[in-house]
Amino acid sequence: MRLLMQVKITTCIKSELESVPSLLGINKRMDDPGQLKEEGNTYFQANDYENAIKSYTKAIKLTKDKSLQAVLYRNRAACFLKKESYAQAASDASRAIDINASDIKALYRRSQALEKLGKLDQAFKDVQRCATIEPHNKNFQEILRRLGANIQEKLHIQFSMDARVQKMFEILLDENTDKEKREKAANNLIVLGREEAGAERIFQNNGVNLLMKLIETKNVELILAAVRTLSGMCSGHKARTTAILHQLGIDSICMWMSVDNEEISLAVCNLLQAITDSLSGEGKEEQHGKEEALVLDTKKDLKIITVHLLDMLVSKKVSGQGRDRALNLLNKNIPRKDLRIHDNSRTLFVVDNGLKKILKVVGQIPDMPDCLPLTENTQMTASILLNKLYDDLRCDSERDHFREICEEYIKSKIDPQDMDKTLHAISIVSGVLQGPFDLGNKLLGMKGVMEMMVALCGSEREIDQLVAVEALIHASTKLSRATFIITNGITLLKEIYKKTKNEKIKIRALVGLCKLGSAGGTDYGLRQFAEGSTEKLAKQCRKWLCNTSIDTRTRKWAVEGLAYLTLDADVKDDFVEDEPAMHAMFELAKTSDKTILYSVASTLVNCTNSYEVKELIPELVQLAQFSKQHVPEEHPKDKKDFVVKRVKRLLKAGVVSALTCMVKADSAILTDQTKELLARVFLALCEDPKDRGTIVAQGGGKALIPLAIEGTDVGKVKASHALAKMAAISNPDIAFPGERVYEVVRPLVSLLNTERDGLQNYEALLGLTNFSGRSDKLRQKIIKERALPEIENYMFENHDQLRQAATECMCNLVVNKEVLILSVTPSSRHPVVLTFRCHRNDSWGTPIFLLYNTKTRGTH
Repeated sequence: MRLLMQVKITTCIKSELESVPSLLGINKRMDDPGQLKEEGNTYFQANDYENAIKSYTKAIKLTKDKSLQAVLYRNRAACFLKKESYAQAASDASRAIDINASDIKALYRRSQALEKLGKLDQAFKDVQRCATIEPHNKNFQEILRRLGANIQEKLHIQFSMDARVQKMFEILLDENTDKEKREKAANNLIVLGREEAGAERIFQNNGVNLLMKLIETKNVELILAAVRTLSGMCSGHKARTTAILHQLGIDSICMWMSVDNEEISLAVCNLLQAITDSLSGEGKEEQHGKEEALVLDTKKDLKIITVHLLDMLVSKKVSGQGRDRALNLLNKNIPRKDLRIHDNSRTLFVVDNGLKKILKVVGQIPDMPDCLPLTENTQMTASILLNKLYDDLRCDSERDHFREICEEYIKSKIDPQDMDKTLHAISIVSGVLQGPFDLGNKLLGMKGVMEMMVALCGSEREIDQLVAVEALIHASTKLSRATFIITNGITLLKEIYKKTKNEKIKIRALVGLCKLGSAGGTDYGLRQFAEGSTEKLAKQCRKWLCNTSIDTRTRKWAVEGLAYLTLDADVKDDFVEDEPAMHAMFELAKTSDKTILYSVASTLVNCTNSYEVKELIPELVQLAQFSKQHVPEEHPKDKKDFVVKRVKRLLKAGVVSALTCMVKADSAILTDQTKELLARVFLALCEDPKDRGTIVAQGGGKALIPLAIEGTDVGKVKASHALAKMAAISNPDIAFPGERVYEVVRPLVSLLNTERDGLQNYEALLGLTNFSGRSDKLRQKIIKERALPEIENYMFENHDQLRQAATECMCNLVVNKEVLILSVTPSSRHPVVLTFRCHRNDSWGTPIFLLYNTKTRGTH
């Protein structure tokens, strides 16, 4: 028999919560340092270290009594030790020691902090002083022995590590060394560079110069080993990173990233990202004590890196891979990650110094002889960068300045006497329309732009038609704009489609027609074309999609067409019936061309009906009908049973493996909007519990974790809900093996929110119940994510199923000692209800309630 306990803590009255300081015996006189010290002590005893620090800090500011200051500093050091803020603890203890050199408590606390910071020799000296003051204290003698042994071990490792580092470099730089030995030495060097002690030994032993020699060998394996080692050395250490950056030189780093080798370019990009993270303080958090003070200001270095990345965008010496890496770094590091942060100076700097360079990349035409080296992802990545920069602007004046620069640049390109220059102008407008669409619409309104687009459609040059058709496609995103083009440009598109023999132009013209045909969205009553026309267009798209003799760049336009046409339910049904077309689309999604991601995701969202649908209020529908207004109509094939059949067919075709590959794309093209679409598809696929095992087996659980952590708010909620559905019924060890299971806890806890709907709350509670029954480490993680109060709240919900799910979750959590201690703490004036349930053969027994009274310490 296994006993599981459940703790119920009765709710506290609001006024009693407000009177906690008085219950703890805290006097609210705020001008007396002595009283503030006592207040801090009381908070410290109650494990409220944050408030204790505040009280001690206020007292320090108010008192001029040196002896009291010493006490306050050492007390605050104790708080920082508890909070694991060791550098601050050492600093406060030092201040107390400066006032009183024989303050044994301060010396002991500083030794503890220094030991945690890895400064064993300094910690040893402090404990030595403590032992001198209190020679009979056995605790100090024991610590001295332990630290002495640790220092000896550290010195031994250090000396042996120096020898190992030297030996590795000798092997790597000796051309006569066996290839297998060199590979092993290279891998060992990379591992060493990722460890703090190893990175420091490499750095101290002239390692940077030796690594540069490896890069100069022009051997790909050695270059990769050197660059990856440097990345490890730069992670989380600002001073060392600054020294390495200056020693290598930003020119050299950008030159290495410019090479036409994907592996080397990516490795150098990761190095530059590690450098940027360390300089901006966004890398892995590590305490390095006073060495941080050596770096006064990193803004200049960060600005120089940005300038060099912008210069890379327009240099013909830079490969397409290198240009993509530079754009990805700008995408990741320039716009603010949180719009609540006021400072957008990095974006303004790029707008002033690099916007025209980004526009030049956006306006490139691959078939022109003067085109910069590009990959299939370059121009889309540049459009996304434009969108992020525009969204990062704070006010109308900044947006107007951005628009004026764009307009000025486009005007400089429009030349009636030089059609090639004009083509670049139209291509820039087309690229901007794929980024900040509102800005693109304003640029379309510039004098002569729309007329030039229509004129180019009628040109005899194929390159003119190609650029113009693409621009028309991107211009017709909104229904109002599409209506204008239906009236003015649809005849031209049909003419081009019928007359041209160039497949690239033909398929783009078809996509233009697809987009215009879907301008009514999912509204069955707003069809733009005659009955059956959209099905014919879709059939032609599927035909091109399956034709492997056509290049990938052209086939992706077929997916683009389907992304629009699958808003029609007849097209959705035909598409999921066509297995070769589905397989062809999934294979394209796995290729290096990431510009297809959004189109594939949109097509899948349409097929699974996982897009947002506005709920129609019957009264408003009647009112609209009475006033002869248009009311959106649902297609008969958009009913639930049709959607379920489509989901089953997609799963059978292997949609999950395609989705997992799409999520892995390490590119700026995988935007937050695309992530939201992928999360919507996953949630639709998880609807039937019978399908969840298949999704888990094909890697769906692993793919959902990053979608639940990063993206739009809606996307994160959808992904978290999908995770909850899996966690509720799956074995966590199989669905989320290894350490991955701990990453799932936070998304589940995020669903325990009053803003989420009841189903999301319920399935999150089921998932947490499943997790909390697995191990104490998982229970600890749930507690750490502050889920306990939320779970307790749901135990008192009116809804029976929510209440039951929360109670079962608490039953599992109460096995954890911390939960039990929190539940029966003597500071509570209320009795605590404990419920024990017997668990036999996976069936719940009769609950046994025990009332634990915290005053009498007894149970009833």
